[in-house]
Amino acid sequence: MESQYSESIAKTILFDPISTGANKLCILSSHATPSMVSWLLTTYEEQGIAGVSVELIVEAVIDDGIDNISHEGFKELHASRYLDEQCSFSCSYLFQPPISKKNLFIWLQDDTPVQAFNCSYDFTQTSLLRKHGGSMTTRSAAYAYRLYENAVNRSIFCNHSEVEDYIVIRSSTASPASATAMSPDNCVHLSLITRTGEPGKRSGLNWGQRNKRNKNEAYIPLPSRIAKSGFFPLNKQHFLVVTDDHHTLQLRVEQQNDKAITTPASNAQLGEYFRNRLGLANGAYVHASDLKAYGRTDVVFYKIDDEQYYMDFSSGGRR
Repeated sequence: MESQYSESIAKTILFDPISTGANKLCILSSHATPSMVSWLLTTYEEQGIAGVSVELIVEAVIDDGIDNISHEGFKELHASRYLDEQCSFSCSYLFQPPISKKNLFIWLQDDTPVQAFNCSYDFTQTSLLRKHGGSMTTRSAAYAYRLYENAVNRSIFCNHSEVEDYIVIRSSTASPASATAMSPDNCVHLSLITRTGEPGKRSGLNWGQRNKRNKNEAYIPLPSRIAKSGFFPLNKQHFLVVTDDHHTLQLRVEQQNDKAITTPASNAQLGEYFRNRLGLANGAYVHASDLKAYGRTDVVFYKIDDEQYYMDFSSGGRR
């Protein structure tokens, strides 16, 4: 694990039990975010950890509902590339009381509960990766798993065809109307072209234009001053983005000096997205003329909260 997490609560709860043979993690959490799920599965993959099954039940939705962007994010991960590959993931929503008001992390080895943590940390990056302070205790794994199994019987999969009959799916604050009404101080404009007036030949949107690479691979260049400003989370933490054309993307900042915004599940996802918006074929080289014909050469990010953003690449936006 990378050094920035070596002493964190996340290491203790989410990684250490694997070294003793645990291979199934059952989480009953008051609050959770798709970005935390994406971060965990990607980190498992990058560390060569395979065969771990993660099951999540989110409790707070029973009273608060869930915003549609987070809901779509959970659904995508529930049916994501991780299934039947490196690790698997499923997400359910509690729809029937009682609410435990506890955050339980229960590890099983095959079908046998072997370790459990009861803590104040929600299953969010803000709580597990950034929060300082909080409480955590170990408890009987068998007892904690019984609590979890009881919650399973009162929950519904996030992608169930009747989920909206049980859970309120509310409109997110990350919408075009609310985002464009936000203060200019809460947004950043990132150029997709270099000082030469063209996209990078083998960087930016053309990152994959190298030998033996997926030519769709791309990143959004991130200037150092913005990377250091705190606008985006660093240390490879993920953030969920809703776009002006109603797509959702999991992104993170990476590379040397935090110079790139990428799609961690696959570097090609971002390139595919932009080429589709520009009307280009998959893998096509992106020229400045393509961006100008579309109507803009930059992209704008609005910060909704620590793990959710709105991205505007509408053709009527800033040139």
